[in-house]
Amino acid sequence: MTQRFGIDTSVLVRLLTGEPEADYALCVSKLRALIEDEDAELFASNQVIGEAYIAVQHHYGVSKDEARDGLLNVLRSGLVAPLNGGSALAAIDARQGAGLPDRLITDDYARVGLPVLTLDRKMSALPSAQRLPTAAEA
Repeated sequence: MTQRFGIDTSVLVRLLTGEPEADYALCVSKLRALIEDEDAELFASNQVIGEAYIAVQHHYGVSKDEARDGLLNVLRSGLVAPLNGGSALAAIDARQGAGLPDRLITDDYARVGLPVLTLDRKMSALPSAQRLPTAAEA
């Protein structure tokens, strides 16, 4: 039976940055061993993806586009997959309108059939998101 594991933000950040090099190599080696020797599958949740996206920008000076490209590369590499599959990849790949964290939040709620209430105009343009009015608009 295939074992399934979820990775945390520290693992995804290591895979995104490759730093420090020795720790990166060991991390990849251990993950590959799980996949190849134990027939495991590895997943990153939307929360982990969102945290890693912000962490590499803040701590490594990576641009938003570079962070998105890196996430797509890692999550399409065959080593780790997004827990929410194609919808998470589509959220990462979308470059206009709502930001990645908003798209990941909307994706999580949509998976359980919940619309999102927001005050953010860009997020409210996403499917299943609804904008609440501000006092100035009421």
